[in-house]
Amino acid sequence: MNLMPLPGRATGDGFPHCLAELLELCRVHLPARTAEAGESEEDQRVVLRGALGNRYSDYPDLPEPFFAALVRAAVHDPNPSFNRQFVEPLRRAFGARRTQEALLEVLATGTNPERAGAARAWYWATLEPLDDLQDRWNRAALREFVANDDLDVRRWVLPGLTLDPARYPAELHPLVAEAVHLARTHPDGYLRHRVELQGADPEV
Repeated sequence: MNLMPLPGRATGDGFPHCLAELLELCRVHLPARTAEAGESEEDQRVVLRGALGNRYSDYPDLPEPFFAALVRAAVHDPNPSFNRQFVEPLRRAFGARRTQEALLEVLATGTNPERAGAARAWYWATLEPLDDLQDRWNRAALREFVANDDLDVRRWVLPGLTLDPARYPAELHPLVAEAVHLARTHPDGYLRHRVELQGADPEV
């Protein structure tokens, strides 16, 4: 089965501000690594990549003000591939646990666009898996998928949502069944396609 492209990706209205905030932090704390950035998003990403590092280079130690700024950029970046540019230095400088806990907090308390952004960023944050936090994410994401009828949230939560009842305590098994039924009967074609791709148990 081929994966249907995710339709209608939401744009991050706050993302330009996040880029500007990070660029200013780099100029203050990492001036030797920060070149002059042009006005385009692409130019700004290139400058930040040089300052913050990329997957082929060492990541610098970063002072505390970078933590919240990187979380915001990772969450507001509308691109699920490019957001790795912010998650990787966040994870390397401040640790996988703190990074994952921050995304869990956004999933629990953020706006709907922020919740969707946390789900996009979670993939890169868990390249260094922590079982207890993954269990917390599974339970929080399951509840969010069922209770939150925002389509963008559901589209981004579902790909990382574990639908195996064995991964949950018995009291959550009915919620797993509800999530599977919701996705299979949803008017949105992507959700219907994605739940089958994830191999949800038809008897769940």
